[in-house]
Amino acid sequence: MGAQRSTYDVVVVGGGHNGLTAAAYLAGEGLSVLVLERLGHTGGAAVSAQAFPGLGARLSRYSYLVSLMPEQVARDLDLPLELRSRRTASYSPTVRGGRPVGLFVEHEEGEATRRSFAELTGGEEEYAAWQRFYREVGDLARVVAPTLTEPLPTARALREQVDPAVWDDIVARPLGEAIEQRFADDLVRGVVATDALIGTFASLSDPSLVQNRCFLYHLIGNGTGEWKVPVGGMGAVTTALARTATARGAEILTSAGVSAIRPGTEGAASEVVFHDGEREHVVTAGRVLANVAPWVLRILLGEEDTSGDKPSGAQLKINFLLSRLPRLRTGHDAVEAFAGTLHVAEEYSALERSWAEAAAGEVPSSPPGEFYCHSLTDPSILGEDLAGRGVHTLTYFGLHMPTPLFETDRAAAREEAVRRAIAAVDVHLDEPLMDCVLRGPDGQPCLEAKVPQDVEDDLAMPGGHIFHGDLEWPWAPDRAALDTPAQRWGVATEHDAVLLCGSGARRGGAVSGLGGHNAARAVLEER
Repeated sequence: MGAQRSTYDVVVVGGGHNGLTAAAYLAGEGLSVLVLERLGHTGGAAVSAQAFPGLGARLSRYSYLVSLMPEQVARDLDLPLELRSRRTASYSPTVRGGRPVGLFVEHEEGEATRRSFAELTGGEEEYAAWQRFYREVGDLARVVAPTLTEPLPTARALREQVDPAVWDDIVARPLGEAIEQRFADDLVRGVVATDALIGTFASLSDPSLVQNRCFLYHLIGNGTGEWKVPVGGMGAVTTALARTATARGAEILTSAGVSAIRPGTEGAASEVVFHDGEREHVVTAGRVLANVAPWVLRILLGEEDTSGDKPSGAQLKINFLLSRLPRLRTGHDAVEAFAGTLHVAEEYSALERSWAEAAAGEVPSSPPGEFYCHSLTDPSILGEDLAGRGVHTLTYFGLHMPTPLFETDRAAAREEAVRRAIAAVDVHLDEPLMDCVLRGPDGQPCLEAKVPQDVEDDLAMPGGHIFHGDLEWPWAPDRAALDTPAQRWGVATEHDAVLLCGSGARRGGAVSGLGGHNAARAVLEER
């Protein structure tokens, strides 16, 4: 099916959450907007689906939590969206001297958290260091967060508002140095460090500081860094955005794969070529917003082969349905432990060891990863047929699983990675995890695993990189050119008529809407 018109003020390529955010803002200002989505549905990585046939649970199959989406965006677009806090921040089981122990951190830290630190480390010093570190990181977050929906500040402008020692720890030198200086306990160090490695394959001492940038993004959402569960699943976020965009007048076409973008020059309109499965169509627009990875955009622009700098993802995602929560060897209440982030094999030394193994081309022997039980926070995602039966969803996000590990024999390597990930958590359970996994009507265990290549196949994210490429600092270098609206909002490309509006924008990454918001602001500033 073709578009309703032949020319638009703006064409958005890609109907993920950022593209829908941009469309909602721009249509609300009276611009004619067309969104073209390759898949048969909108939402990109932020979708909910019945991953297991015959069972009504709707899982967030790719993205799974929300932190970076500014409350301002939800207010501006009047989104009917509930983001719910988890009752637990994290639980991290480990083994010390042959004895199972764990570190418990409450959502609102209190006596139970203090006591858990003391029992693990044998004193009060480590928890005091933890409180001091996150208080200082919080000060940095409260400076940076309000700027995410404003034109880019310079590094100097932000640096002047922050304690120099904190800026040095988080921005100027490898994060591992600060962690090693500030904390003594291996597990505490690892729990801090994991936020630097979600979707990022790096040593904590990497001089590129890519791990520092990842860490910062995970701690600055709305000035608090809290990661919340969207009620109704991740699909609730993009469904709300799509409805708002449509209600404001945007046109959305699905099953519309874009094959070329031809930028206009000297004020001429740009052309966007897409195919609806039956025939090719061409529409023109004053501005084209690319809600695709920059690597994909270069292909659509007809540029030379870009395979040499293709992004590379680094994660193993497993979705489960459980018949019951497994018991922990520490004796800690499973409901409390699984209600937040359950860290497995994420001691600092284990993180570095696993990175070295993966860098050498081996699936980590005891993969680091974390589990999330969304149904403890939002039972509605189970559906009526599973509600009240003790069934739960469980999501696993594994670190240090880079694309090259799965290139030779994807199926075999994926199976081995899943086996090792499950073995790593079984060390801390009183019963094997697979004994708790529900079986579907076909008798098969409810387990769905995706490596970076699967993500690329499903979502056209190059290399399966969940951020569309390495994250950048959410500010401009001191000497950056900020002459145009696109440059000022961090969405510029080499073509004035084409703007980034996805995770590849300077303040992209995660489910935030920032790429879409900032691209829309740049377009409106040009008017």
